[in-house]
Amino acid sequence: MSRHLSVDEAVALASDTLVRCKTSAGNAVSVARALIGAELAGQAGHGLRRMPSYCAQSLSGKVDGKAKPTAVNHRPGALSVDGAYGFAYPAIDLALDWLPDAARSQGIAMAGIHRSHHCGVAGLIVERLAEKGLVALLVANAPAAMAPWGGKRPLFGTDPIAFAAPLGDADPVVIDISLSKVARGKIMAAHQQGKSIPEGWALDPDGNPTTDPAQGMAGTMVPMGDAKGTALAIMVEMLCAGLTGANYAYDASSFFDGEGTPPGTGQLIIAMDPEAFGPGAIERFAVLASAIEGMEGTRLPGRRRQKLKADMIANGIPVDDALLAQIEALGR
Repeated sequence: MSRHLSVDEAVALASDTLVRCKTSAGNAVSVARALIGAELAGQAGHGLRRMPSYCAQSLSGKVDGKAKPTAVNHRPGALSVDGAYGFAYPAIDLALDWLPDAARSQGIAMAGIHRSHHCGVAGLIVERLAEKGLVALLVANAPAAMAPWGGKRPLFGTDPIAFAAPLGDADPVVIDISLSKVARGKIMAAHQQGKSIPEGWALDPDGNPTTDPAQGMAGTMVPMGDAKGTALAIMVEMLCAGLTGANYAYDASSFFDGEGTPPGTGQLIIAMDPEAFGPGAIERFAVLASAIEGMEGTRLPGRRRQKLKADMIANGIPVDDALLAQIEALGR
């Protein structure tokens, strides 16, 4: 059974619970909005199902729920954001406040975040910039879950890459891919629900295919595109950790429990003014988007999640009764 919550009810549920679990009110709202944004995007593995682990980490001090991110402008187009071992979302908000003006004044600007945490649905972050008329690219890392091609020990996270571009009066195009065949949050959700996973998503600790989500969580994720996926993971790790000073995936602790030291992961967000090379880019983006949408059987990336969002805003967000009871009990 499940209940349907309005967006405001869902945000209040998450933020009030986080405050009970040693998170400041401002940070709690930032985190809650991101989690509900994930629900609206149809990405439940990055939504309210993260509440038990987020609260466990805030209560144990693995995440500083009251951290205040700070930023230093090392160069006109480069902002270094220190997440201070808090939740990622307040640090991301700080970066997104700075990036638009910086990108418009210089053509391009980037914000690197270190001492950070799980950044949720990466596509939502770049979409916020595209809604302001900017082209955006984000790379982020996560605790080690993928091995180099041919290896068995995980060195890379599932490491999302997200891109968004404005299309004038239409909703932006939003591309959001995990470098594993599927996002690790889907395996976590299957484990919570007592369901099996399809073969080909993950390998057990011995490197064998598995349909058991617990074995998949303990083992490694199968990379998207085989060796190509792990090659891209090297690029992402160098950009969001090597460049920013964040932990590489293999030094980051789990996002899923309250044990150990802070993960200290990183994100790099790049924003570009579409008129940096002269006017007309947004119109050219729209031409390509129209060609894709005009072809039978195709769909522009981002459209499915945008439709889901509109449906749930109108009809409410479904929340499993058992999960709702679990969240309401946190911190009590």
